[in-house]
Amino acid sequence: MTPETLVFDDKGELVTTAARRFVDLVTRAQSDHGVASVVLTGGSNGIAILRALAADSGDIDWGRVELFWGDDRFVPADDPERNYGQARDALLDHVPIDPERVHAMAPSDGEFGDDIAAAAADYAGVLERFGAGRVPHFDLHLLGMGGEGHINSLFPHSAATAETEKTVVAVEDSPKPPPRRITLTLPVVNRSKAVWFLVAGDDKAEAVSAAHTGAHAADWPCAGAHGTDETVWLLDRGAASRL
Repeated sequence: MTPETLVFDDKGELVTTAARRFVDLVTRAQSDHGVASVVLTGGSNGIAILRALAADSGDIDWGRVELFWGDDRFVPADDPERNYGQARDALLDHVPIDPERVHAMAPSDGEFGDDIAAAAADYAGVLERFGAGRVPHFDLHLLGMGGEGHINSLFPHSAATAETEKTVVAVEDSPKPPPRRITLTLPVVNRSKAVWFLVAGDDKAEAVSAAHTGAHAADWPCAGAHGTDETVWLLDRGAASRL
């Protein structure tokens, strides 16, 4: 399937368009099958979209949205680096979402303590229960991307990126701090109906180009991610400069 690539003059236009399309996709999914399932991403673009949705989420029924995370830092619950905390501040505290439908990854001072393997296994169980024993087909998986092409906490030439069986793995040695993280794997990403990349900046241009020209996922993890129904790249001009 050929990805859809949208190029915007600036990051603000990218975020505005992504938020509008988010509303359209979620409301359509709710109309089709009742509950929409979305995997959130961190990073400046991912959080900016959540702020935009907090200001105007259109016709979304937040009581019928299941939220998951593509990855999170394995840090204490109140650590500002935590993706969940950033999402809570940007969106969750401002919309009437059912707390039982918000599926955060465990922090390092949570019920599993410092046992990151147990925390990762627990989140795999969350996915299994939601998917009725199977890898879920999420309606939407949002992805940010690093300059080296990492998505979620899947970095080049890492065991997590090479994983083909497990849905969730612990990362102990992330090259980007903090080193300990929990992440969904490519098999989960690639069962999502829609996968959207939210990418801005000249420093991302090489990775964007690699993904669009058939690079290997081991070298550029972003190249290994796609949706079953659609794959959309939302780029500013800097990120698109090598296409």
